Amino acid sequence: MADAYARVPGAVLDETGLRHLGNPLGEQRALAVGRAIAPLSDRRVLSVSGEDRLTWLDSLSSQALARLSPGESTELLVLDPHGHVEHAASVLDDGSTTWLIADRDDAEGLLAWLVRMRFRLRVDPQDRSADFAVFGGTAEAVSALAVATPDAVPLVWRDPWPAVGAGGHAYAVPAAHPGSDRDWAEAIVPRAEEETIADAAAAGDLTLAGTDAAEALRIAAWRPRWAGEVDARLLPHEVDWLRTAVHLEKGCYRGQETVAKVHNLGHPPRRVVALQLDGSDSVLPARGDDVLVDGSVVGAITSAARHYEEGPIALAVVRRNTPVGAELIVRTAEGDVVGAQEVIVPPEAGATANVPRLPRLGRRAG
Repeated sequence: MADAYARVPGAVLDETGLRHLGNPLGEQRALAVGRAIAPLSDRRVLSVSGEDRLTWLDSLSSQALARLSPGESTELLVLDPHGHVEHAASVLDDGSTTWLIADRDDAEGLLAWLVRMRFRLRVDPQDRSADFAVFGGTAEAVSALAVATPDAVPLVWRDPWPAVGAGGHAYAVPAAHPGSDRDWAEAIVPRAEEETIADAAAAGDLTLAGTDAAEALRIAAWRPRWAGEVDARLLPHEVDWLRTAVHLEKGCYRGQETVAKVHNLGHPPRRVVALQLDGSDSVLPARGDDVLVDGSVVGAITSAARHYEEGPIALAVVRRNTPVGAELIVRTAEGDVVGAQEVIVPPEAGATANVPRLPRLGRRAG
């Protein structure tokens, strides 16, 4: 129902939904401080009901879910046999159903894989996107919406990033992680409420922000996403996803052997970096644009945005041995752009890393 927002003054829409309302930088600021909410039409809602749902999802994914408490927020990855990321989802359970929020282009594949893996277990995966929409913003802002509350549990997923969960590990160790102050939550709202929200925004009673604003805040927080950072060979280690999406001490799951070997015995072959881009020519890279050092391609842009405080920024995945002090050049369709590199995952991440383990926040039993 993304067309519902066409009546909101200034709305610019595409196939994914509401991109912006004419002032992306102002929308970022309003979204960051809780004065706006963002309709996330680029997300889809899946549900898994049945008595075996949590132990089943635990056995299939990178996350420890068997003892997930109602209302507790986490995320999972589905890996291939070689440890590469195939699917990703935010996870919330209400006591009888597990709810998954997935990127639009990943949801169909994730659901199809879950359906194939049911066997004789008491689980029922379904696409609930026709019934529910997703809205993002600060926890307080989205909680004020008419959130779905099955079993009296509000379906508000609070992003755990960048805290290190139980069984997780952090590679990035800046003095102050840029995601530490980010307050981000995503609410699952009955689809019928979308018209009410659009009407309120059109009347000036509610402030909206577009998905461009949400993306800029995500990139500034170094937060990985399936629709941005995942390609056919991404390992979770390469984008610091061990923090929130991988439990290194849980039981077996597909891809676990690679996850353990890379973390304990080797190094991830690539690493994510943040780029502060030269904004003098107003050129913003696109996903997939080459990143070069001394004329040689060392990686590619995964996400880029114009941030309301930092200007043009990007995330890129580059070869592990790319010098940390090197000036990076991004080759775009409109010309080359210089990028100053900020190390997120250091080259030594893995077996011999002299990286202190951060305190584990939000530890839970099991």
